This record gives sequence, structure tokens and C-alpha cells, in this order.
Amino acid sequence: MEYRVQIITVSDRCFAGEREDLSGPALAACLEQEGYRLLPPALVPDEQPQIEAALLAACAADAALVLTTGGTGFAPRDVTPEATLAVCEKLVPGIPEAMRAASLQITPRAVLSRAAAGIRGQTLIVNLPGSPKAALENLAPVLPAIAHGLKMLRSEGPQDCAAATEGT
Repeated sequence: MEYRVQIITVSDRCFAGEREDLSGPALAACLEQEGYRLLPPALVPDEQPQIEAALLAACAADAALVLTTGGTGFAPRDVTPEATLAVCEKLVPGIPEAMRAASLQITPRAVLSRAAAGIRGQTLIVNLPGSPKAALENLAPVLPAIAHGLKMLRSEGPQDCAAATEGT
């Protein structure tokens, strides 16, 4: 199954045209290589109502996966996790935990990430950091599990997380 993915870049400076969005295109290239079908990207400022509206629009467009990039740090305007939590019906804490654990092998600053992940309807929403390097480094360790999760979420595969083993 070819899943539809929405990438939402959250950045005041990119939204204002003061800086080029590099993270969104980097994530898009990675996902296309993995066989995902990309919806047109979205770019919003660090404003919780606009982030929430973009997330809800992606869910309404039947995106199986929504990746946000940006707004997960300590800066006063970083509110992407709050917007994500506001629209999600279920939380998926294992994804950001795994991302932080993997990222901690690269930088001690990984513990400063406030990224969240959750489900709304049949859509998985995952927050990623704003830099292209960090976004890709955080996505890489969870992407295989996300693929399985999307099958479960869309009722297209086994409805459990355990891998089948021989003899069981």
C-alpha cells in the first residue's frame, strides 16, 4: 500500500520568506525513496492555531502519516508539540522516546527535544526537529516501525505489534 504523507514545516522565518525550508524537502526525498506518496507540503508559522489547522487539514485529506518539522525545542514560540497533543485522540510515546534515544547517541542535546507523536482517526502525527540533519536522524530509527504501525492503523495488516516468530 502506498501511504499518503503530509509534511508540515513549522517556522516563522520560512513562513516569512526570510529562510529557505530545507527540512521539508529533505524529508520528502527520504519518504519518496521509501515509497510514500507525498501530498503538497505545508508551511506555517509558529502559531498554535495555524499548526492545529494544518494538522487537521492533513487528517481530513486522508494522510496516513503527518510529519512536522520545527517547533519542538525550548524557544518561547516552539509550540508544535502542544498543537499536536491538542488534535490527537491517542498518544504514541514510544516514537519520540525512540527518536530521543537514537539521537542521544549523536548529541547530548537530544534530551532537549519536546517532540510528540499521536493518532487522530487513521492518521499518525510525528513531530521532528527543524534542522534537516536532525529531522532525518530522528526519522531513520523509527521509520520501519512507523510502516508497520500504519498497516495496523489502516487495518491492512496484523493488529498487534509483536513480530511473528518461528514456532508460534
